[in-house]
Amino acid sequence: MKFRCEREVLADALATAGRAATGRTGALPVLSGLKLELVGNKLTVTGTDLDLTIQLSIEVGGDRDGGVVLPARLAADIVRSLGQGKVEVSVEGEEVSISNGRSNFVVRPLNFDDYPKLSSPATSSVTLPAAQFGDALRQVVRAASTDEARPILTGVMMTAEGDGLRMVATDSYRLAVRDLVGQQVLSADQKVLVPGRALTELQRLVSGGDDVTMRLGDRDATFEVGSTRLTTRLIEGEFPNYRQLIPASHPNTLTVEREPLLEAIRRVKILAKDATPVRLQMGGDTLRLTAITQDVGNATEELDAEFKGTELTVAFNPDYLAAGVEACNGTSVTLFTLDALKPAVVRGVGIDDYLYLLMPVRVP
Repeated sequence: MKFRCEREVLADALATAGRAATGRTGALPVLSGLKLELVGNKLTVTGTDLDLTIQLSIEVGGDRDGGVVLPARLAADIVRSLGQGKVEVSVEGEEVSISNGRSNFVVRPLNFDDYPKLSSPATSSVTLPAAQFGDALRQVVRAASTDEARPILTGVMMTAEGDGLRMVATDSYRLAVRDLVGQQVLSADQKVLVPGRALTELQRLVSGGDDVTMRLGDRDATFEVGSTRLTTRLIEGEFPNYRQLIPASHPNTLTVEREPLLEAIRRVKILAKDATPVRLQMGGDTLRLTAITQDVGNATEELDAEFKGTELTVAFNPDYLAAGVEACNGTSVTLFTLDALKPAVVRGVGIDDYLYLLMPVRVP
């Protein structure tokens, strides 16, 4: 195998596919590598850990067809370190030469025959607008858990809802729900649980495309953006009944401008050390945010706001609160509350397709 490619193009391809290659060698050391296959002027780069696969194709100047498996991190580091211009990759026996200008690296490849054969994606597909789907991922994936001890909560549930698609994630402390109206992706009784890790990688991919093609198999889901394909195993199990967490009514509503609120949270949380919550004192036409850390100090900030209901003070994890406010679209947000101990809901003003629910923190 021999080809030439612009450094930036090759570096991006190796970095993208490399995010699916595993750093855990275990029983299959070859999974720490990237498979490169050249046919004509088309180079296909694949990375996988068997749960997540990222595969993409780029145009190169091909001289000799073939295939090789390169150590993922090493190959990416080498190409990224080279100077501007074209990089030449040549495979000769048990050595791979990577050169650019007066720089030359020789790397030993991994066993090509040991690389797993990947199954083909499902044939039936649906197409979603990349901008809308990417925005939904941005809003929802942040609420998925990263604790592998609770695998169900590390996923994002996709289900048919009304005349569209609903995406739901929760880590038991917060909940995010986004509706994509008019997107008929699943049948009426169909639900799938897609790993949050895979959707985090998909977020990076959709920013560069116009459409996302989604293919659902019995045990996996495939997303295609341009020449890049991401395949992930689905999570098996029953997602929690999230509907019972959402309060039916909210007697207290606080409406405040989104950006000033975000900035105030970021400032007062400087004094919120060791998971100290931020208190929100609501009443009248002001919102007071307070963080108090014993033996360190305290911070207070007031914002103009519109409050309806009974005056109360409720405390939240500042990072979770900021994440919910940041996820909302629009210039203002409304915080709906029952009391200081019941779940609160954050929504963008006038925007009904997204809600972010979070649990308050009990304070003295």
